[in-house]
Amino acid sequence: MGQQEKVSTSLAGAVSEGISASLAAVDAELDRRYPGDPGTRQPVHTVYVPGNVFDAGTIRSWGDQALAALDEHAPDAASFAAVLGLSDDLAEDVYGRVRAKLEREPVEDLRVDFEDGYAGADEDRDAARAARLISEAYAGGTSRPEAGGGTAAPYMGIRMKCMEAAVRDRGIRTADVFLTGLLENGGLPDGLVLTLPKVTYPEQVSAFVRLLEAFEKTHGLDAGRLGFEIQIETSQAILASDGTATVARMIGAAEGRATGLHYGTFDYSACLGVSAAHQASDHPAADHAKAIMQVAAAGTGVRVSDGSTNVLPVGTTEHVHEAWRLHYGLTRRALARAYYQGWDMHPGHIPTRYAAVFAFYREGFETAAKRLSAYANHAGGDVMDEPATAKALSSYLLRGLQCGALDAAEVDALTGMTRADLDRFAAPRRGDLTATTDR
Repeated sequence: MGQQEKVSTSLAGAVSEGISASLAAVDAELDRRYPGDPGTRQPVHTVYVPGNVFDAGTIRSWGDQALAALDEHAPDAASFAAVLGLSDDLAEDVYGRVRAKLEREPVEDLRVDFEDGYAGADEDRDAARAARLISEAYAGGTSRPEAGGGTAAPYMGIRMKCMEAAVRDRGIRTADVFLTGLLENGGLPDGLVLTLPKVTYPEQVSAFVRLLEAFEKTHGLDAGRLGFEIQIETSQAILASDGTATVARMIGAAEGRATGLHYGTFDYSACLGVSAAHQASDHPAADHAKAIMQVAAAGTGVRVSDGSTNVLPVGTTEHVHEAWRLHYGLTRRALARAYYQGWDMHPGHIPTRYAAVFAFYREGFETAAKRLSAYANHAGGDVMDEPATAKALSSYLLRGLQCGALDAAEVDALTGMTRADLDRFAAPRRGDLTATTDR
């Protein structure tokens, strides 16, 4: 045994105690404002369907239309891979997984729209009908093979009108009709999501919080049961008149109820004066807005979603292929920038949504799994990873598992980890990041 080193200190214990006491308020603020990712599933996309169009067969119809588009314009793995530039070693696997996903769970997140996309004549009736249909869908299960699969999405809800004066009362009433209808038809589902659009001031977020509080109190619901997404569609939502980052203040104004920030590609671009031909999710203005959203949301548990493309894959095979390549490229670009969710506006978009997502996780799977395994087992390797990187690696594998890009057996085979192990690495408690992944 080597010689035992003498350890000496100079400061009295009161020094450490005093410092801790002086930072108690900061510690509490960190815990309140930055609780970390909730560890729940984040859908890879959100589909918006007008409230006057949505019906019981909408989700299955989207899956069937997407499958029909593949049958017509890319009937096999080789043709689909040629359109998107998939490598030979990925082509069959990705194509097979895409088709299976469209049959089993074509939509991960659906929003019945009562805002820009709504053109109905009786909003009360359509909101009540949406509540009944969503309740019935969840009662039937999200993926019933005997019903053709895809009878509900893991996440469903509505987008009501915003809190601006001209439409405020209508938005409040629609939210009330919809939520009341859910309670009358069996209760609030676990996958319920509400979306508040065109938020410009934090006070509008606060007003929506008061609305949800009133609904909870009226029905004896747990405080905080109702959360919501905030859509970022105006310049003022990014930068306030005093130069502060409005979106960060909006998260605070939500008082823990905010679940997501969704970028509105076309409203935001138009707000800045970007011409219609250049309104896209890869425009520099879009990159700037999403970067601010991303930094504001980091550590808060609020997820960030990209927007959409309005180039639809319809018409000739040539045009469909062009639209597919565009959508696939934009989705891959967003994933690389850590925007793991986006909007899809047409059934023809979801084959390339899933192709991009599956390829993203399949391409990096083996490397991520081996790096995480080496880190967890102190095995070293050619990359020296930090605890925060181990968190990112496990989060990457979990997202791949949740969407169907990866299978549990293959992840276990390469990492030697259970799902609980991955969860532990992906979402350590604050202050325990080093302790739970101690090297």
